[in-house]
Amino acid sequence: MLAPERRTRLDVAVAAAIAIVVAVAVAVVWFRSDARGTTSITADVPAAEAAPAAAPPDSLSQIWRASSAATSAPVVAGGAVVTAEGGTVTGRDRTTGAELWRYQRNMPLCGTIGAWGTAVAAYRDQRGCSQVTQLDGASGARKAQRSSDADDEVTLSSDGTYVVSRGATRMELWRSDLVRTLEFGRVDAPVNAGKQPRPGCDLDSAAAGGTRVSVLLSCPDDPGPRLTVLDAAPKDNQEPKEFGSSVVGARGSGARLIAASGDRTAVYLPAGPAGGQRIAVYDGTGTEVASHPVTGPVTADATAARNGGVFTWWTGSELIALSTSELAPRWTAAAGALGPGTIMAGSLLVPMPDGIAVLDPTNGAPQRRIPFTRDDVTGPVATAVVGDVVLEQRGDEVVALR
Repeated sequence: MLAPERRTRLDVAVAAAIAIVVAVAVAVVWFRSDARGTTSITADVPAAEAAPAAAPPDSLSQIWRASSAATSAPVVAGGAVVTAEGGTVTGRDRTTGAELWRYQRNMPLCGTIGAWGTAVAAYRDQRGCSQVTQLDGASGARKAQRSSDADDEVTLSSDGTYVVSRGATRMELWRSDLVRTLEFGRVDAPVNAGKQPRPGCDLDSAAAGGTRVSVLLSCPDDPGPRLTVLDAAPKDNQEPKEFGSSVVGARGSGARLIAASGDRTAVYLPAGPAGGQRIAVYDGTGTEVASHPVTGPVTADATAARNGGVFTWWTGSELIALSTSELAPRWTAAAGALGPGTIMAGSLLVPMPDGIAVLDPTNGAPQRRIPFTRDDVTGPVATAVVGDVVLEQRGDEVVALR
């Protein structure tokens, strides 16, 4: 009969050493992990969806305000108002501004937008604005997450189907589970070399419009900005599919993409040797199909928003409404406007220096004025509505009115 094995002092010492090494390794992993620098506090009671307002209000006054430097427009998700500052995304009660939930990381935010009833937040690490988290709007619970190469600064936008993350040299599109559907521009991975159709170009602006995404590029060998129309979800997300591409305007002219919808793209072209400033409309192959003159001044911070059956393009001083089908101008109104406005109870609310103008979105006809006094704000003012609360993004702050 064999004698039972017995542990020696050496066995015990070796086991202890292994345990210490494992503990140290676990501690190092934890110390360096993203989880260590993340705080997630979800709502005790999720926010309820707000009932739509029956009509625009007769009067408005401020009910709360909060810092939100990492948003460019008010974010509404799941009945909550979402603000973003530093490394923190906060879901707030729409009527009081009180914190409902909070998500915080030890890295700076590149931007936060609302999409699919959630808040999508991009954080900057050593790979650029690559750490992306999707948060349930009502509760703040983490949903999808992704990480991939990105530029140090990105602009986030959404058409309701895709989120576009565009940097100066690289762009990605994500669907509602944050799975990437398109990679365009700079690619660092050698295995993907040669798959991009426009290497070495700067990405000046981009907009998704259903199954397609339009990009305005500055390429070193082109005499002017280039409009490229891409499949938003090609068979291989690392191999973009071009529907068409053409040079528009002159180099350094300041051309800007206004909006994309279906197979149409609207581009603002400043005045040049060929004529005055205009809105040029291109089809799905990048071929110009229409041209519309613009008479008033257009500022560098001009921006557009989809409002019901029109895109309202704030030029810096007034609104030009474009149809969502042909992107043709339908009306011009609201001289002195501070932003593109938002829809409430079927009317278009447009921020003005002395309050909010209420317009008919079908023809721009003024219906009435909601007077109130703002701080010294010159624009742009981005607006949103949640229930009977009107939200304004003024610089780095979100202001709630009721």
